[in-house]
Amino acid sequence: MRLGEILPGTGAFAVVQRNYRVWRKLLVPSMLGNFGDPLLYLLALGYGLGHFVGRMDGVPYITFIASGIVASSVMNTASFEGLYSAFTRMSAQRTYAAMLATPLRVSDILAGEVLWCAVKGLISAVAIMIVASFFGAIQGPWIFLAPPVILLAGLSFGGLALVMTALARSYDFFMYYFTLVITPMFLFCGVFYPIHSLPPFAQHLAQVLPLTHVVALLRPLLTGHLPHAAFYHIGVLWLYTLTAYVGAWRLLGRRLLR
Repeated sequence: MRLGEILPGTGAFAVVQRNYRVWRKLLVPSMLGNFGDPLLYLLALGYGLGHFVGRMDGVPYITFIASGIVASSVMNTASFEGLYSAFTRMSAQRTYAAMLATPLRVSDILAGEVLWCAVKGLISAVAIMIVASFFGAIQGPWIFLAPPVILLAGLSFGGLALVMTALARSYDFFMYYFTLVITPMFLFCGVFYPIHSLPPFAQHLAQVLPLTHVVALLRPLLTGHLPHAAFYHIGVLWLYTLTAYVGAWRLLGRRLLR
């Protein structure tokens, strides 16, 4: 593996631009899908369940859950883009094959897709943050630090999703990833309740999952505090991002160039 082969060039931005132009034509339905479900969770659980829960970790439950919903929306949006949309471009539309007929390399295509996943995650998360702020569920002086964290989270989840896409033979394959990876993270990584309420073995398992570290960074930032052990959480997310990128590059290269 040569470093020059795996490092992307400026062509990655051309891939992002191409995806943006396509997405722009479907802006309204895409936005509805990106933050419709998180908004329903915020309203139903934040107000409905929050009426019975009251406060959690010293804040109203709607404030507690809002930051978790922002984090999970990044995961879901970036994962969906890296799975279903990317697989469509790779397999059904054969867009990647057309790109490889240009000066673009596999690393350019991959990096462009990962960046686009991160951008889509940021758009979805910011939309939720705007809505949640109207309910007073997000506030504080550190909100401006959230977008870089969201972008890093989108890179992590987008890279992991593209590993699955490079392995997939059909859309049905993605149900394994959602059932075995996405859903457990959604339920056990601190979106709805503190991780310390889990049994010890589950707490240790949760610490291995990337969504735990996204929540650990975003929840303080969106409630007016600086996160503890921020560099540790950021380091874990970068480790996921780089490892997933290398793995996806190897797998995608074998599939596209065989």
